Amino acid sequence: MTLFQKIIDKEIPADIIFEDDLSLVFKDINPQAPVHLLIIPKKPMVKVSDASEEDKELLGHLMWVAGEVARQIGVEDTFRLVVNNGAKAGQSVFHVHIHLLSGRPFSWPPG
Repeated sequence: MTLFQKIIDKEIPADIIFEDDLSLVFKDINPQAPVHLLIIPKKPMVKVSDASEEDKELLGHLMWVAGEVARQIGVEDTFRLVVNNGAKAGQSVFHVHIHLLSGRPFSWPPG
């Protein structure tokens, strides 16, 4: 069981700022920007590359949630979304998650 599944199951606390039937959004405990949120599906999925065709709507929902949360917290025009897929790409928790970062300038290309 991953750390994120324990957060979904309310076994460990998190600073949750949004929740619906399909997803959960909470503050990252190791923020890389003044605003650093994690958007996760409640359905266990290890990596984006593990998603099946039946997961298309769920993945789209996560993107909608990112925009909705950004509007709610007032950063709708100034945020970056990051998804790491696999350990070599920087994924450290093996449950799909989207990082929503805001509150500071970002350069390109990243990392």
